[in-house]
Formats: sequence, C-alpha cells, structure tokens
Amino acid sequence: MPQPSTGTLLFVGCATLDAIALVEDYPAADSRTVASDFATAGGGPAATAAVAAARAGARTAFAGVLGTDEEGDRIITGLQAEGVDTSAVIRDPDVRTGASVIVVSRAAESRAIVTRPVPPVSFPANSRFHELAEAASWIHVDHLGWNAVASLPGGPAGRSISVDAGNPIPSFSPRGVALYVPTIERLRAEYGDGLAPEALLQKALDDGASAVVATAGSEGAWVLERGGMAAHVPATPAAIVSTLGAGDVYHGAILAAVAAGLPLVEAAAFAGRTASASCAGLDGRSAIPRQAITPALA
Repeated sequence: MPQPSTGTLLFVGCATLDAIALVEDYPAADSRTVASDFATAGGGPAATAAVAAARAGARTAFAGVLGTDEEGDRIITGLQAEGVDTSAVIRDPDVRTGASVIVVSRAAESRAIVTRPVPPVSFPANSRFHELAEAASWIHVDHLGWNAVASLPGGPAGRSISVDAGNPIPSFSPRGVALYVPTIERLRAEYGDGLAPEALLQKALDDGASAVVATAGSEGAWVLERGGMAAHVPATPAAIVSTLGAGDVYHGAILAAVAAGLPLVEAAAFAGRTASASCAGLDGRSAIPRQAITPALA
C-alpha cells in the first residue's frame, strides 16, 4: 500500500438526503403505522464515507452534483458541519437532489428504500474537482463517481484510487486501482459462485488491483494485497438498530486507516469496528464514532 499521508482524501459520487422511519413491521397497503423513531439525515455512499473518514481524523473533501433545492442545502450544511470540504460540489439548477424514504423494520431486521435518483456526476474542465483531484493523497469513488475519476488525464494510473464496488459499475476494471473494496457478492457475480473467497480476491488482483478487501456483512471481510497472503478479518458484534449506511462507513474508515499508515488487515479491523458501531443509530451517520487512528485501535 502507499505510504502514510496527511493529505486530503477526496470522496467522489453520491450524496442524498434520507428520511428514515423505524417500525416494528412493514406497513400494509392503506394502513397507518406508528414509528418508534424517525430521523432525517444525509446519506449516499461517497458522502457518508467522507463523514466517517472525517470522524476518524482525516482531512476530507466531497465532490458530487446537487440541485439548488432545500435537500441540497441541507446536505451541504451537514457535510460542512463534519469538517468536509464541499468546494468541489456542483449545484445544478436543472437537477433535483437525490433523496430517499427508508423504512426500517425491527421484526424483519431489514429495510425498504424508496429513492429519487441521484443526478449524474460530472465536472467541467478545470473545475475545483480537478484541482482537488490533482492534490489529493487518495481519491475514493462509489458507483456514480467512477466515470468522473476514470476520465481524468491518465485515468487511475499513478493515483491512489479507492473504489466502493458494492453497486455495479458499468465498464469498470480494477486495473490501476490501489484499494478495491467490493462486496463478496460482487466478486462472485464477476468471477463465479464456485470460488472460495481467497480465489475471488486473487482474481481481482490478477485483473490489476493492488489490494482487495471483500466485505461480507456478519461474516467479516477477506483481505489480500499484491505479494501477500489472504487473511480473514472477523466481523465485530453489534447492537443493531439499523444497518443503513454501514457499508459506506466501512469504506470511509478503512481509507482513513490506510491513509494513516495502518497495515491493511489492521485497517480492515478498524473499519469493521467503526461500521458496527454506526449500526447503533437509526441513520447512517449519527452513531459513527469520533476516534483518532493509532495502531492500538487495530
């Protein structure tokens, strides 16, 4: 992995405003259901990852596209309150900011999401995004941020790129990606169901990634970097209110830990604990711990 850095971590992609209700059972048609809790909070893979990294002590920035509506205003305010640089955010009056209504069921231990799509993420030439991208020590992208980074001069080559591949990314290749973090299900969809996790990770390395961390929820994560041996990192037990955003928190925490110089297995353990702690909150951000990264935390 690259050497420790105190530079900015740039997160590129999706930001939403989420309205979340906690209920015992999912509502039936034409019913009235009383929620035991309700929250409105910022969401989106890249934006929540930026918050998680900021709470771990990293210097962070977020780049994405928002409308000039109230939802966009609230997203910007929330990110700035966490110390996230939003100077590369595009406010486009012709789009509507991404937003979701989420119902979390205690009985089913699951959630249902109704979402308004996030606008495409693209940036004009010589924008603030390009300035931050050239200066950043790491660039993290989700499925909506990939194309913007892949279209930078030279693409991923020569940059420290981290990729959240939990969602499909059309035309994606891990070649040149320094830290590739898909779900184990995504690797199985790409390389085949019959392979062991270690073999799936090796396939991703063979396709050009420098390091792979495949997450598997309650089964923990598998870690492999070029020249090393595969390792399994167990999951951290959690008192779960909601798993909303836990994967996004994991991505921000692992990148902050890697950027701070922790070995990859220790970084994955730190990220697992951070994501588990975040599940104590109804939304994806309020329960993210604030903690400095040291080897003792791993």
